[in-house]
Order: sequence, then C-alpha cells, then structure tokens
Amino acid sequence: MPNVRRKKQKERKSGSQKGKSPSRMIDERIKELGDWRGKMLSRLRTLIKQADPEVVEEWKWRGVPVWSHDGLICTGETYKNVVKMTFSKGAALEDPSGLFNSSLDGNTRRAIDLHEGEKIDEEALKALIHAAVTLNASRAHG
Repeated sequence: MPNVRRKKQKERKSGSQKGKSPSRMIDERIKELGDWRGKMLSRLRTLIKQADPEVVEEWKWRGVPVWSHDGLICTGETYKNVVKMTFSKGAALEDPSGLFNSSLDGNTRRAIDLHEGEKIDEEALKALIHAAVTLNASRAHG
C-alpha cells in the first residue's frame, strides 16, 4: 500500500503546476525560497512592474520567471549565492550606471548578479528596463 500513496503524492505534486498562472508560480517561487533570494526576486519583480506596468510575466525553462513586452526583457534566476537578472538583448542597451556585471563577453545577453545584502540602484534598473522595452518595441514595429 505505501507505494500507492507515494504514487498519488507524486501525481499531485507534478500536476500541481498545471493551470496556474505564471504570476502565481512566481509568487510561489518567492515564497518557497523563503530567504534573501526570495526578497530580492520580489523586489526586482516590483521594480520591473513599476518600470513597465504592461509587462507580461511568464514561466519558462522548467521554472524561470521571465518578463516580456514585445519580446523578452529579462529573466530572474535564483542560485544558491546569487539572484541573476539576465537581459536577453543586454549588449544592445546603454548601461550608463554600470549595472551589468555578468555575462559581459557574449554578443547579445548581459546579466546583473545580485548577492545577499547588496543594494539595487532602483532608478538605474528601471531605466535599463525602459531601454529594453523601447528596443523590443522598435524591433517589433520596425
């Protein structure tokens, strides 16, 4: 009998993602992290929404929060020691505040690695998000 119970739990667990909105799944990721990474991801999400109220939240690649507007803006990946914001077209964006500190060698992407206790330059980040949205819009409508 224990195998039957285990199988049912497994089914429930794997089926639990079905039908949930990406926003709800991001909520759950923030809650399940339960530490500074959850707080950081939540703050980044708030800043993204403030910078672009029309942003679309998505859930891709088996559990990565993604924000889009006329194309991908950025992802919010969480690792053991870092929360990584990867901008899909970061290399094409002006970054006067020097926020990008990771994936600097690639031709397209750029990332911002945030560690525990680090402060976010909120205005610079919002400007970067605006720039990404503007770039996407120019490519979508041009």
